[in-house]
Amino acid sequence: MNLQNRDDGAMSRRVMGGAGVARFLVVLVAVGGLGVGVASWTAAPRLAAAPTATPAVASASPSSQPAAVPAAQQILPAADPLTPDPAILAPGDRGPRVRALQARLRQIGWYAGKVTNRYGPRTTTAVKGFQAKRKLPVLGYVDRATIERLRAMTHKPTRDELANRVPDGTWTTARLDARCRTGRALCIDKSSRTVRWVVGGEVRKTMAVRFGASYSPTREGLFHVGWKSRDHVSKLYDSAMPFAMFFSGGQAVHYSSDFAARGYSGASHGCVNVRDYAGIKWLFDQVKVGDKVVVYWS
Repeated sequence: MNLQNRDDGAMSRRVMGGAGVARFLVVLVAVGGLGVGVASWTAAPRLAAAPTATPAVASASPSSQPAAVPAAQQILPAADPLTPDPAILAPGDRGPRVRALQARLRQIGWYAGKVTNRYGPRTTTAVKGFQAKRKLPVLGYVDRATIERLRAMTHKPTRDELANRVPDGTWTTARLDARCRTGRALCIDKSSRTVRWVVGGEVRKTMAVRFGASYSPTREGLFHVGWKSRDHVSKLYDSAMPFAMFFSGGQAVHYSSDFAARGYSGASHGCVNVRDYAGIKWLFDQVKVGDKVVVYWS
């Protein structure tokens, strides 16, 4: 091969090489036009995207519809304290729980007489009175609020209380006069030194009493309440006689502060003295003009 041929061959190779490069560039441009980045095809490093500005948070405009609160976070309104609960004890019930209820009510003067196992009209009246006094719903039956308040004010009834063996002159086994067993009667027994309020043969209240001295004895026999005076003051002795129920002339059953203070070391001027203020106050409202008064020895 001569020199000329060698030069022609080299030139041909250079021309062919240049054409190949040109075709490669055309392909790259074409591919770039299809949306594929040139960098995908090269080893050049990827440039980090320029940071974008964080858009400002627009203040929320007030809405009439509040956002929903998860159920676990909701605070429900408290139950109305004056809304009664279901009955724990109610009229018609029977059993030792009724007896214990009556004993507690008797401790604070709302129930009078012997406790029983029957929830009858007397228990209903006592429960209503207690509820009204304590500003509870007046139901006549015992709900949770009533029993909780009653327990807070009383002690657990003793065996003697449940068996009607109540001390301090509020219980006696003395014979009840036959004249006391019918109708409505204040049955006053000099032997046991008690006055018992009896209705239809049932003792509803018993209280300790004292009588007149030997020079002014309390008269005995069958009498009737002639008149009543809630805030009576004796003109003869200038002494207070609250809740006086007169049955024989100037003799009456009434409260005596002297009896409450001195006990049996003193005596009355013929009246029947009572030292239980709450008890005589309650009794005064029960007794009517015309009711019997029986004074006797058992």
